[in-house]
Amino acid sequence: MMPREKLLKFGAESLTDHELLAIFLRTGTRGLPVLTLSQNLLNEFGSLYHLMSASEHQFCQKLGLGKVKYTQLKAVIELSHRYLKVKMLCQSSLTSPNLTHHYLASRLADKDREIFLVIFLNNQNNVIEAEEMFVGTYNSVEVHPREIVRQALKYNAAALILAHNHPSGMAEPSQADRHITHQIEQACDLVDIRIIDHFVIGKGEYVSFAERGWL
Repeated sequence: MMPREKLLKFGAESLTDHELLAIFLRTGTRGLPVLTLSQNLLNEFGSLYHLMSASEHQFCQKLGLGKVKYTQLKAVIELSHRYLKVKMLCQSSLTSPNLTHHYLASRLADKDREIFLVIFLNNQNNVIEAEEMFVGTYNSVEVHPREIVRQALKYNAAALILAHNHPSGMAEPSQADRHITHQIEQACDLVDIRIIDHFVIGKGEYVSFAERGWL
């Protein structure tokens, strides 16, 4: 059964990575069917994640790919980011932690710099806004608790979810991560704003401060 027919009959989740990629590619190359091409590309890149996060140069030099496919792929990725954000805006972050994690991973996991993101929540723990507040280097980001409090008051937020990525791929929090989280928590306590969680996003893994009992 071809991927399109399989998707229509059993749903997108039934497809393998190379079958999903084959639908995206649409056609193969001369002498190379699309399913074979998609499997070859996954083998060359190592995984679907590495293919989707490849640079323009890395992507376009592969057989069967090019600038048109690269722009299409980036559009698909951005569409997924926006879809997850809208879906998260419609649900409580406390009742859908997996959705929150998926959104944060889609937004942060492939960044090559550390980015500190804050999700602002109302009294019902529904999302008001998700904002990338600070951008750093490969292994650090300077975070200002006062700016977070100022933005939270602007949104009239009752609670926050903090998140940042580790471009190295390892999600284990550093002592600096724990220290800045404590500083933010202290600053927010002064204006009665709760910190619900702090997610550290790696590549294919994450750490939740709340699950560790650190909040």
